[in-house]
Amino acid sequence: MRHSKLVPEVNAGSMADIAFLLLIFFLVTATISSDEGINRVLPKDCPTNDCGGIIAERNILRIAINSTDDILIEDELVTLSEIKEIVKNFADNNGDASCNYCHGNKASTASDNPNKAVISLQNSKQTTYKTFVAVQNELTKAYYELRQGYSLNVLGKPAVNLTTAEENQVKKAYPFIISEAETK
Repeated sequence: MRHSKLVPEVNAGSMADIAFLLLIFFLVTATISSDEGINRVLPKDCPTNDCGGIIAERNILRIAINSTDDILIEDELVTLSEIKEIVKNFADNNGDASCNYCHGNKASTASDNPNKAVISLQNSKQTTYKTFVAVQNELTKAYYELRQGYSLNVLGKPAVNLTTAEENQVKKAYPFIISEAETK
């Protein structure tokens, strides 16, 4: 008896169809994560090299997040919940008495007026993204409340009912100036 050396073949004609169906299945059922960033308007380019300007020390509020996610404002340890009120008091200070809509207490250690207030945010390379975003949210809440107060007290209506021109007026009254650059 002779055995033939022919090996039986498997019909692979439908393998391509099966692979295609599996690919379609995973494309349809897979969820694609949609990470969102922080909504910020970046400053315009400076046409000359003299755009840095010197900012008075009292007009800069320094916020630092260290590698263990501790939050320091002007080298003092604070909690996340304290940031909003500190920023509001700093920006709404009216130190030079030039702001007729400000309600600050004119402290000599806080900003001259909201147009000169700069928030300097610095973080360590080991700072977690969660803490960084939480601090950014607190800063945004502080300016939202300041702008909402201006809208109600000066314009006499809530921020959701403002026209585009009135929104620009509110943003001009309380500009959100944040710097993540190294300060000297």
